[in-house]
Amino acid sequence: MNGLVGMRKIKSQCSISGMNGPVGIRKIRSQCLLSEMDAFDLSGLLDNPRLNIERQRSVDDSLLSELSIGARSFSSAQNSFEPQPMLADAWESLRKSLVYFNGKPVGTLAAVDHQSEEVLNYDQVFVRDFVPSALAFLMNGEPEIVKNFLLKTLRLQGWEKRVDQFKLGEGVMPASFKVLHDAVRKTDTLIADFGESAIGRVAPVDSGFWWIILLRAYTKSTGDLTLSESDDCQKGMKLILTLCLSEGFDTFPTLLCADGCCMIDRRMGVYGYPIEIQALFFMALRCALSMLKQDTADDKEYVELVVKRLHALSFHMRSYFWLDFQQLNNIYRYKTEEYSHTAVNKFNVNPDSIPDWLFDFMPKCGGYFIGNVSPARMDFRWFALGNCVAILSSLATPEQSTAIMDLIEARWDELVGEMPLKISYPAYEGKDWEINTGFDNKNVTWSYHNGGSWPVLMWLVTAACIKTGRPQIARRAIELAESRLLEDGWPEYYDGKLGRYVGRKARKYQTWSIAGYLVSKMMLEDPSHLGMISLEEDKQMKPVHKRSSSWTC
Repeated sequence: MNGLVGMRKIKSQCSISGMNGPVGIRKIRSQCLLSEMDAFDLSGLLDNPRLNIERQRSVDDSLLSELSIGARSFSSAQNSFEPQPMLADAWESLRKSLVYFNGKPVGTLAAVDHQSEEVLNYDQVFVRDFVPSALAFLMNGEPEIVKNFLLKTLRLQGWEKRVDQFKLGEGVMPASFKVLHDAVRKTDTLIADFGESAIGRVAPVDSGFWWIILLRAYTKSTGDLTLSESDDCQKGMKLILTLCLSEGFDTFPTLLCADGCCMIDRRMGVYGYPIEIQALFFMALRCALSMLKQDTADDKEYVELVVKRLHALSFHMRSYFWLDFQQLNNIYRYKTEEYSHTAVNKFNVNPDSIPDWLFDFMPKCGGYFIGNVSPARMDFRWFALGNCVAILSSLATPEQSTAIMDLIEARWDELVGEMPLKISYPAYEGKDWEINTGFDNKNVTWSYHNGGSWPVLMWLVTAACIKTGRPQIARRAIELAESRLLEDGWPEYYDGKLGRYVGRKARKYQTWSIAGYLVSKMMLEDPSHLGMISLEEDKQMKPVHKRSSSWTC
């Protein structure tokens, strides 16, 4: 079998539990790859162009067994945890969102809200939005739609991309695409958006990362190595990597990005080095490393570049983006105007820039990766997606992952409230809102990206909970969602400090709200699904973060 690094000698199958449940869930027994190079030695990769990795579970067997038994027991004990009508409605709604090209399903619409008069771009297939839909179909034994999606977006990547008279990089993946059906000629046409039609005209930095992550998830779920090993997919990955790994003026290993380049696709003060992009970047690099061939000198050069960047990026993020009680106290006592390599305050951050809310928000047992770090600037806001991906990719050390979970539990009302999960915390208000959002009347205080609550984030927090051995947190969050989501018509987001109100401009039957719920339920039912979207820690990377011994948690 030719080359997928780290995915060799597949010897066994793991069964996905048959379910007699609602519409759309089939009894299946599918191959589920839980082996890979997840615990790889980066330093050894450069000397070993071919690796045969023995089969091992990407999550500890005993933990998965425990979680599976716990989930089934909880389900049997409380029928309210398995509301069949809600699951049936979710599957039915997900299937209604399917988009077809020449008779084959290639994605899901962002929303199917028949009550909304403004369609905007919610009638398109978004790369980032499709990820939870793809995972739901993979977990349900329906990989074909995911394969079709991966191939169609790969084809779109090859298009020439221009915004006004400026040509974008060759590796840029589209933010979204739509299918135009010509009933007369009986033809279908793809139309892609690379940012030239987007609000704010910003190209999506995250699309390429999500594509690589989804390619690995497909490979792990199906055992089909032919797709990721194909020349087209290998080229697609390399084009994305070329964009990200090129050398320039930047002195940091993180990616410099504009506002609006990720899930927060409007101006929200996340320009610079946003945590969401850095975490996705790290995860995509690790996923690519497990799939890149090493047959030629060119292949090996890409692997070498990825390995070096992973080392630098993990050190940078764990050193400078991590915040806990002790680190906050250190920053509080920073001196400024330090010059030389021995400077402690490397980014010349003024301690007076620490916001007042943070001192009460930070628990003694807990921590998180802050939103942004750049010269004279630390964005201390919490961003859910970046922190969850940091756990799943093992950008966060086991200790840091535990601390992130501790923070969520300690600050439940602020970060979860009555509808999981806050996309960011706290919200911008007053002058801060005016300056950082440009008076954006959609990102008003405690709404949309500005402190709104997004049900889609349930699948990410559920995966992070299972990986850290804290499934009870996920169950608690899902119960909250189940009390409202179906009744409210699967909204895109919720407003208010506690996420109590359906978002003022939220679409109903938002597909990724539906898919996020389904993925959460299926992962709790069978935690082995986590292997699709989780990477184990690289034990050769020495963590730079040590919890202070001045207190115990």
